[in-house]
Amino acid sequence: MSAAKPYRTDPTASPNLLASSISSLVFLQVSSRAFTFVLNQALVRLATPQTFGTATVQFELLLSTTLFLSREGVRTALLRQQKSASSSSPNLVHNISLLPAYVGVPIAAALAVLYSATSAPAVRTQSHFNLSVSIYALAAAIELAAEPLYIRAQNELRMDVRVRAEGAAVFLKTFVTFFGLAFASSEWALVAFAAGQAAYALATFAVFWNFCGRSTRYVLRRVTPKDHDRKDAFFDAELLHLSGAMTAQSIVKHFLTEGDKLLISRLSPLADQGGYAIASNYGTSCSLVARILFQPIEESSRVFFSKSLSILSSSGEKEDKALKTAIQLLSTILLLFSHFLLLLVTFGPPYLTLATALVLPPRYLQTSAPNILRAYRFYLPAMAYNGILEAFFASVCTPKDLRTQSRMMAAASLTLVATTLAGSRLFGMGDTALVWANTVSMAVRALYAWRFVQRYCAARGQPTLISWSALLPPWGVLSAFAAAAIFTRWSEAAYDGVKLSVIQQKGHVTVGGVCLIVCLLSWCVPRLHK
Repeated sequence: MSAAKPYRTDPTASPNLLASSISSLVFLQVSSRAFTFVLNQALVRLATPQTFGTATVQFELLLSTTLFLSREGVRTALLRQQKSASSSSPNLVHNISLLPAYVGVPIAAALAVLYSATSAPAVRTQSHFNLSVSIYALAAAIELAAEPLYIRAQNELRMDVRVRAEGAAVFLKTFVTFFGLAFASSEWALVAFAAGQAAYALATFAVFWNFCGRSTRYVLRRVTPKDHDRKDAFFDAELLHLSGAMTAQSIVKHFLTEGDKLLISRLSPLADQGGYAIASNYGTSCSLVARILFQPIEESSRVFFSKSLSILSSSGEKEDKALKTAIQLLSTILLLFSHFLLLLVTFGPPYLTLATALVLPPRYLQTSAPNILRAYRFYLPAMAYNGILEAFFASVCTPKDLRTQSRMMAAASLTLVATTLAGSRLFGMGDTALVWANTVSMAVRALYAWRFVQRYCAARGQPTLISWSALLPPWGVLSAFAAAAIFTRWSEAAYDGVKLSVIQQKGHVTVGGVCLIVCLLSWCVPRLHK
C-alpha cells in the first residue's frame, strides 16, 4: 500500500498562498453569516416557535457537541505539528487525522441516545422527533468522515477548497430546509431541518472528496519508526498526547461557547427557545456588524500599544511620552464607545417596538424575542469596552498577569451561570437573563482590564494619567442626548396605539431622525473648530 502524501505545513513557503487563504476565510465568514441570516428570516415565517427552538437550539447543540468532542482536539493538534512533521512519518500523521472519523460514529450515536432519553416530554412528543435526531447524528458522522480530507486541505493552505465546500453546503442546506418547510405538512417540520443538515454534511464531504478523496485511504497503517529501539506504531506519540490534551481542554471551551444554548434548552419552554433563537439571530448579527467595526480598531491598537510601550523597559522622557500617547489613544477610543452607548440607550428603546414589528413574524412577538433584543443594547457596548481594554492588557501583560486573568475568567464564567439562574428563576426574567448575564460577565472582564490599566500607569509614576472622566462625553453632548431621549420617548407615547408601520408612524420616525442629526452635530461641530 502506498504511503500517504506528505502534508505541506509550512505557511512561509508561499506568502501569496497564505494571503489568499486569509482573504478567502474573511469572504467565507461574511458570506456564510449573511446567508444564514437570510435563511433564518425565511424559516421563521414557515416554522412555529416550538419547532424553530428545537431545531436551532437543541438540535444544533447536539450537533456542535458531537463535532466538537470528536474533532476539535485532533484538528488543533495537527495544525500545530508543523515543526515535527518533517521528522515524523506522514502515515503517523495520517492515522491521527482518521481518529475523528473513527470515534465520531460512536460519539454521535451515544449523544443522540442520551439526548433523546433526557429531553423534556414537550420536546420528545413532537412529530418524528426520534427520526430527526437520528438524521442529525448521521449528518454529524458524515461531516466527521470528511475530517481527514479537511485536515489535508487545511495543512496545504487550500482554503479555496474549504470555501467551495462550505458555500455549496450552506446553499444546499438552505434549499432543502426551505423546500421541506414550504411544501411538506407541518408534522414534518423537524425532519425538514434534519434533512437540511444532512444535505450540508453530504455537500461538505463531496467537495472535499473531489479534492483529495481518491488519494486518501481510511485505513490505519502500521509504521516502523526510523528509531529501531521503538516498536512498530500506528500513531505519533507526541501528536496523540497533544490531541488528547486538546480534546480535554475543548470540553471546557465548548461549555463556555455553547453555554447559552445549554442553559436555554434546560430552563426555558419551547416557544421561548424559538424566541431566543430568532432574537439571537438579530442580536448576533448586530454583534457581527459591531465586530466588523470594532475589530480593526482593537487589532490596530494592540499593534500600536505593543510597539510604543515596548520601550518602557528604559526610563526618562521617551518613556513618559510613549505612555502618554498610548493612554491618550486608549482614552479616545473609550470615549468613542461611550458615544456608541449613548446612541443605543437614547434611540434603542423608543424605536425597538417598531423595529421588531417590522422584522419579526407576528407569532414571535409573543415570545421572549423582543425583550432579548432590548437587552442587546447594553451587551454591544460592553463588548466594545472589553475588547479595547483587553487589547491594552494583552500588549503589556506579564506571565503573572496572565495567570491572574485566567482566575478572573473562571470567576466571570461562574458569574455567567449564577446570574443566569438568578435572573431566570428568582426574578422571572426568562431567556433575557442570559443576555444580561453575558453583559455582566463582559463587564466584569472590562472592569478588571480597566483596573489593570490604572495600576499599570500608577506603577510608572503616572497615577492620574487615566481616570473615569476620560469615559464621559462633554456636557454639551450629554445634554443633546438627554433632550433627544425626552423627545423620542414623548413621540413614542404620542404614537401609542398607532399601527406599527413606517408609513403610519412617519412622524415618530421623523422625530428620531431629527434628534439623531442634532446629537451627531453636538458631537462633531465642536471638534471641527478645534
